[in-house]
Amino acid sequence: MTAAAHVPLHARQMDGLERALLTIAVMLATLMQVLDTTIANVALPHMQASLGVTQDTINWVLTSYIVASAIAIPITGWLADKVGRKRLFIWAVVAFTVTSMLCAAAQNLPEMVLFRALQGVAGAFIVPLAQAVLFDINPPENHGKAMALFGGGIMIGPILGPVLGGWLTDSFNWRWVFIVNLPVGIAATVMLLRFLPRTGTLSRRFDLFGFALLALAIGGLQMVLDRGEQVDWFNSWEIWIEAGVSLSCAWMFIVHMLTGRSPIFDPHMFNDRNFAVGLLFMAVTGVLLLAGLALLPPLLQQLLGYSVLDSGFLTAPRGIGTLISMLIAGRLVGKVDTRILIFTGLVLMAVSLWQMAGFSLQMDSRPVIVSGIVQGLGLGLIFVPLQTLAFATLAPHYRTTAASLLNLARNVGGSIGISMVTTLLARNIQTSHADLASHVTPFKLPVAEPALLQQFGSAGDSALALLNAEVTRQAAMVAYIDDFHLMMLLSLAALPLVLLLRRPRQAGGAQPVLAD
Repeated sequence: MTAAAHVPLHARQMDGLERALLTIAVMLATLMQVLDTTIANVALPHMQASLGVTQDTINWVLTSYIVASAIAIPITGWLADKVGRKRLFIWAVVAFTVTSMLCAAAQNLPEMVLFRALQGVAGAFIVPLAQAVLFDINPPENHGKAMALFGGGIMIGPILGPVLGGWLTDSFNWRWVFIVNLPVGIAATVMLLRFLPRTGTLSRRFDLFGFALLALAIGGLQMVLDRGEQVDWFNSWEIWIEAGVSLSCAWMFIVHMLTGRSPIFDPHMFNDRNFAVGLLFMAVTGVLLLAGLALLPPLLQQLLGYSVLDSGFLTAPRGIGTLISMLIAGRLVGKVDTRILIFTGLVLMAVSLWQMAGFSLQMDSRPVIVSGIVQGLGLGLIFVPLQTLAFATLAPHYRTTAASLLNLARNVGGSIGISMVTTLLARNIQTSHADLASHVTPFKLPVAEPALLQQFGSAGDSALALLNAEVTRQAAMVAYIDDFHLMMLLSLAALPLVLLLRRPRQAGGAQPVLAD
């Protein structure tokens, strides 16, 4: 391998215009990939009708993408070393664009699942490579600003996805949620070909055994999280088998990484305390970001009566708050202790979730907007300083692998968070419904007496159905509030992790470490 293989790109000749255009290309690719994780969600009912499948099977359109992406993320660092970062980045963008077109042309469910899985593999490489490139093309004093820009795409993508997907589906058809990637992918590819500098390669053995163990562990975990609610969790043998495979493979992977000669991840990476704690923090960030996004749209649409587009616009203030705080954090990193910024972000997250726990069925849109802005401010103050701090003391030749692990931690945390809140929501709705129904007695509400209702015939049946619907609606609101309380407690529980972070001696990060 050449000595320049891991020299940060900003150390080479690159003027301001080239850096700006390369940044645009990187962010176009990132936004395209991040949008696609959520843009297809609102189109699922239309896909189901078009492809002629059931509600359970159409979810494989989402599951195949998530599982394939999660399995592919860990090999990003090895592939970048093997073929070169520029070549891998360009091929990932091209493959993502092509598979998007294949998804748009799919005629049945097997085709759609296959193309979505291939799209997930290609997309898995884009975000870690984009993050590593932004670190490399910017001098250390600008790393905070670079992460603010990168975080904007990561955080705002899941918020804009449902809005854009709903508009495209309503105005055209579901296939356009994939076709929209074509012009973005072409533009990003052309600009990357022109401006992304070529890096050297490193020939190292591929740890097939370690990768297989990690793939089975991640795949098993994703299947448990995706299928658990549908098959009643551990009352199903399927979940027991998948959980057993995931746990046993995860344990064997840890032992192999610590004792193997050439593991897929260099265990010395995890000696960096900021990076190790950053992985935990990123998992918590994934829970807070993606679990909240999973709860809010159905609450707005099913209980408060907003349309798909209106509910999307009501989540937009969260993105606005994120943008504002990221711009602020990008300027403060290096001037203010980053641990203070992360602590403040977690406190703001807890405050916003406390506000959301005060939602009611009679409220207008104001509490949703205010809590969304506060939550966005908190997310931005967590994400930018955390990314900067996690890389600050890490050797540059670990950046691509470290970026892939941080993204994997966020995705796994998000999957666990979504599964956790949706499971608790379903169970708490049943519990709250039974509790509320027990208070609807013939002494407190005479119309609830079945004998009396029978005297009114079909009108009595309608009255009973309306009463049950209102009890269910109230029970669902209580269940949502319980979930928001739980997420608030999680935010507060993460505060002590800040104490484990260390302030780096120099804000810009470690000096370049050249490989032999």
